[in-house]
Amino acid sequence: MIAPCHRVIGANGSLTGFASGLGNKQKLLSLEQAQQRLF
Repeated sequence: MIAPCHRVIGANGSLTGFASGLGNKQKLLSLEQAQQRLF
């Protein structure tokens, strides 16, 4: 199984290490959760 590293979170639900910084990790996770309009 391959999981992008920005999707990995701690066992307690906290954000953990990310080479590009935790702020960028949060932004990526937020972007993935946003609903996109198709039309």
